[in-house]
Amino acid sequence: MAASAFVELPWQGRTVRIEHQWVGTDRADAPLVVFLHEGLGSVAMWKDFPQRLCAAAGLRGLVYSRPGYGRSTPRPADERWAPDFMHRQAHELLPALLAALHIDTTRQPPWLFGHSDGGSITLLHAARHPVAGAIVMAPHLFVEDVSVASIEVARQAYLTTDLPQKLGRYHDDADSAFWGWNRIWLDPAFRTWNIEAEVAQITAPVLAIQGVDDEYGTLDQIRAIRRQLPATQLLELPACGHSPHRDQPEAVIEAAHAFFSHHRHHNARGQA
Repeated sequence: MAASAFVELPWQGRTVRIEHQWVGTDRADAPLVVFLHEGLGSVAMWKDFPQRLCAAAGLRGLVYSRPGYGRSTPRPADERWAPDFMHRQAHELLPALLAALHIDTTRQPPWLFGHSDGGSITLLHAARHPVAGAIVMAPHLFVEDVSVASIEVARQAYLTTDLPQKLGRYHDDADSAFWGWNRIWLDPAFRTWNIEAEVAQITAPVLAIQGVDDEYGTLDQIRAIRRQLPATQLLELPACGHSPHRDQPEAVIEAAHAFFSHHRHHNARGQA
């Protein structure tokens, strides 16, 4: 990927530095897709997937690391996230980032592409802000026992293996990234977290993708989206875990390209 750039913006009473990269075509009139990473993700952890998707679909891409991740401002060591942490990312941080980068979401609403926690943030943002459409992979709409069990396994791995060193390749502060995510997901107060009502407010088209063998959630997560939004397209991938873009990138790119193409043409006809 290209070298990261940085932008500073006020958030939660302090100034945070947000790492971001532009990928894909440099055509200013090309549709923009914003990539939102998983709970332990960052700009670098996407690897070359955003470029591959943007090249296939002729899109501009914006990839960024949330505060606490990648090369963005780390989470203060004593900061514990509240159950509304994804709501705050969707309704405060992302709009502030888009504004700081001079992206006019009213004139040309962006597409969103989110994975895991980033998929949940995508859905929350789309429920309240203008977007052209949303693609989500392995999003969470509610907390399942399988999610909590796998996140506990991750906690043990972080404490007893070289996982901190591995995450340190992608984050300036691996503890910031890991414990912010892990502690809130294992907090008993988070067990009742549920965004199905918010998802029901989305008016943009949605493509939801999940691996049949996802270790962090069941297929009921994406099926719950279609229960709220019957027009949602679902792609359930066999022999695929929690990261479809790594396990089956070609299938994800093909489905995303078709989704973008169909709805871009539909939107163009509607504006004609």
